[in-house]
Amino acid sequence: MTTAALVLAAAWPSEADGGVRPVMVEADGSGGDLMMRFGLPSAPSLLDVAAAVGKPHPGSLLGAVSELPFGVRVVAAVPARRPCTEAVRLLADEGGRRVLLGGEGDQGTVLLDVGRIGQDTEPLTWAADQVVLVARGGAEPLTHVSAYGLNTEACGNRLTLAIVGPCPYPADEIAESLAIERVVFLPWDAKTVAAMNRRRAGRLRTTGFRVPPLMASARALARQLADHREQKATVMDANAQPRLVPVAGDEGVPSWARH
Repeated sequence: MTTAALVLAAAWPSEADGGVRPVMVEADGSGGDLMMRFGLPSAPSLLDVAAAVGKPHPGSLLGAVSELPFGVRVVAAVPARRPCTEAVRLLADEGGRRVLLGGEGDQGTVLLDVGRIGQDTEPLTWAADQVVLVARGGAEPLTHVSAYGLNTEACGNRLTLAIVGPCPYPADEIAESLAIERVVFLPWDAKTVAAMNRRRAGRLRTTGFRVPPLMASARALARQLADHREQKATVMDANAQPRLVPVAGDEGVPSWARH
């Protein structure tokens, strides 16, 4: 699921947000993976962002950003459950959401990797412009999507189900069964995933010829999310501000039975 969030950040359209690159935040209460995966320093991190929430002038989210080798900006979480659980709780409060959204006139998109959806992350979900729920394509994980208890009517057209890897069911059948309007497929691409896990600098191809299938699909999804946000901003307010896009997953959690 963290990989899906990174892929979306890497594929985010360069023309969106006035050319400002998105920031992916590991807002997972169970702890982060990116520090160990890429050898990132333990600070700055998600804990620094959470510690600034109660301050009169918390500063910019960009102060806690690290750059990954393939050009994605992230706010990494430490690999420990207890401090990350408290950090996510603080970010889910009103003050924390203000820090994530930034100040008036700020531009850019914030992609939140919230891990599994639960009570701690629900406020972030409701504050988001768009919610991407990530699941594998088998019967068991898809049924687990319904067990999340998401109010799909309340989420309305903010909700997208992204299915990673092979899936025997067509998108329209899944959408009807789960009452989710948008269902997209992200094909598993071992070469792209391996490239994203390297510590040396590189670039992920998202345009031109021979774009890897995972990046091509992620590019299409990122464009849909960016376009929807821009349309909403045009209608609702003229002041562009960063937007929250939580990405949540259920990888490895079996519980579906197809009726």
